Amino acid sequence: MQDMTQMSTTEQFLFYIQENGWYVFNQFLDHFLISIYGVLLAALIGIPLGVLISKYGKLSNVVITLANIIQTIPALALMAILMLVLGLGKTTVIVTVFFYSLLPIIKNTYVGITTINKSVTDAGRGMGMTKIQVLYMVELPLSLSVIITGIRIALVVAIGITAIGAFIGAGGLGDIIIRGTNATDGTAIILAGALPTALMAILSDIILGIIERRLDPVKRQQKRISATV
Repeated sequence: MQDMTQMSTTEQFLFYIQENGWYVFNQFLDHFLISIYGVLLAALIGIPLGVLISKYGKLSNVVITLANIIQTIPALALMAILMLVLGLGKTTVIVTVFFYSLLPIIKNTYVGITTINKSVTDAGRGMGMTKIQVLYMVELPLSLSVIITGIRIALVVAIGITAIGAFIGAGGLGDIIIRGTNATDGTAIILAGALPTALMAILSDIILGIIERRLDPVKRQQKRISATV
């Protein structure tokens, strides 16, 4: 058994990864899946809700205010409240992520649809489209890049919240960070949990940023004009 006390922090980190690589990878996957499940659940509820309040403006202030109030509650406090009903484990963290993801998704969906040029939707109606057809064939495609931005923000926030979920037995990379804080000289162990968490957030942001740019109708139109020229 190698004496880790004689190693530098970098050497300890590499040794820990070498010895516990599979465990770190499994926790990475758990962490990512918890974050994704919470955000996807929020998207399933938040996007239709954002569409609804874009059509009924009087509801927008109420819905967005409620979503803002949820954001003011500390993540650990919200988990503690939900834990009374759902118990310990991943379900509580997924629901917490769901609540925290609602605001950016609802708000971006609302903004994406309400900022579409009215002449575009009027043209759709002039062609004989119903309200549902205008929504699915005009408004949602044009606002899709803005909606993706909301999901992008929600996912990055979710990754951070999921790390806190280790305190209530949800696992994930936060579990490794907690092990490091409890160790006598656990800097390397903390890094083994913190660096993959940061990497996950950065990669998620970059990938969704690429998708967002590809779905931006203005940039797509510019590419078509450039290709034609």
